[in-house]
Amino acid sequence: MHTAGRGAEAAWRRKMGFGGVTRLLAQPGNHARMRRDAVQFAANTFSASAWNLGTRMGLLERMEWQHVRHSPLIPCSILMNIQLYDDKFLLGQAAAHQAAEAIRRAIQENGQARIIAATGASQFELLDSLTSLPGIAWGRVELFHLDEYIGLPLNHPASFRNYLLTRLIDKVGITQSHLLDGELDPAEVIRSVGSALRKAPIDVAFVGIGENGHLAFNDPPADFETDEPYIVVTLDDACRKQQLGEGWFANLSEVPRQAISMSVRQILRAREIICAVSDARKARAVADCLEGEISPLAPASILRTHANTTVYLDKSAAALLTKLSK
Repeated sequence: MHTAGRGAEAAWRRKMGFGGVTRLLAQPGNHARMRRDAVQFAANTFSASAWNLGTRMGLLERMEWQHVRHSPLIPCSILMNIQLYDDKFLLGQAAAHQAAEAIRRAIQENGQARIIAATGASQFELLDSLTSLPGIAWGRVELFHLDEYIGLPLNHPASFRNYLLTRLIDKVGITQSHLLDGELDPAEVIRSVGSALRKAPIDVAFVGIGENGHLAFNDPPADFETDEPYIVVTLDDACRKQQLGEGWFANLSEVPRQAISMSVRQILRAREIICAVSDARKARAVADCLEGEISPLAPASILRTHANTTVYLDKSAAALLTKLSK
């Protein structure tokens, strides 16, 4: 770790009583009981301090300092709660129940829930389960769109607007949705939807991890610095081949080269993040993002800096993890 990173770690330990927290968490039986308190503790202190200090230190030092919370003293799941399931169907059901709880809680506390919905094959089971659960006042849900291809019409099978309308919005009767129209001027879409997005906090965001480690359509090397809510991105070959492999396009030449994507820092502004990842083809990316360096080269690794993220994995996606009890 760089000198600046070591100094930041030491200062934070002294200020926040870090050693006492880790010792208490290390005692048998305390981890489950303290998880909620630890998450709140981090949300109120560590995450904001790390990000603000990181801005002064520069990107490299910030990424190095984030390793503080992945030292051998600290269970990885204090801040990133990793849930492992036998298959994608059980994974989807479990993730959906957490999502439903977050939505119901936000409606009870604020009168509405503001959510970000992801698309793609990784979200099939989550959305199928979520839309079947009772007790969600969908009329009080305001939905935002994570990403969309530029130039793809609504009636194309790969359109994420079409995906959300079919699998979520029309299915449950959501009346407040802000979809990214890839057929319009991207700058105007970004301005309009971004303005609505920033009016109030997001209660829960659903995301996945791409085969290349991307978060939304933020392919490596991802922009960890921009404060813009949405950006135009160029899709790399690995991302485009994933879309082809999932059956959304007939051939690679049909896969668009650009998209509108929610930015990394905008995703991290959500109060809660639920990340669902399944299939063996994601295993390398999962290992790189959850156990490797926090880096723009592994975009979803940035989720480890968020104070309230749960990652749902099936056994195939988790196959290359070495620090997770399976």
